[in-house]
Formats: sequence, structure tokens, C-alpha cells
Amino acid sequence: MEKLTGKYETIFIVNATLEDDKIAAVVEKFRSVVESNATIEKVEEWGKRKLAYPIDYMSEGYYVLIAFTSDRDFPTELDRLYNINDAVIRSIIVKVEE
Repeated sequence: MEKLTGKYETIFIVNATLEDDKIAAVVEKFRSVVESNATIEKVEEWGKRKLAYPIDYMSEGYYVLIAFTSDRDFPTELDRLYNINDAVIRSIIVKVEE
């Protein structure tokens, strides 16, 4: 039976108070996780931006968008990985309608 696939976009915000090399390591970690489990369509690093509201007394975050195609089980696993990583302060994964 063929696995069902879908197109997804995820945006995650990395703690901007970390050093630049640690931010780059977190971004690369999640890029490689997505790459090993899905087909990446685009990666956009939006950089440091002001948050709409403070999160844990932080007013800035480092934003990254990744668009990918994967089977429908992978976004749940990706969300779990975001939640256990202390450097990621917020994340969202949405299914893109074709």
C-alpha cells in the first residue's frame, strides 16, 4: 500500500539570545531532520525579528521557514522534536492545500 503524502510548511522560532553559531546549529539540525524524512522544497531564514509579544521575557526570535513534502506521520514527529528542544521557543506546522 502506498503511503499518503502531503505538502507542509513549518515555521519555528529559535531563541535569539543564543550565540550565532548555536542558532546556526539548531537551524541545521532541523533542516537535516526534515531532509532525512521528507523532500525539502524551500528553506527561508528570516533572521532575527521582534516577537509580537514577549515569550519567557524574550522580545526577539530567529525565524526559519521550511516547506516540504512528506508522509502524513512525519509532522507529528517533527512537532515532538520541536517541543523537546529548549532552543525552539515556538513552532507551527501546517498542511498546504494544493
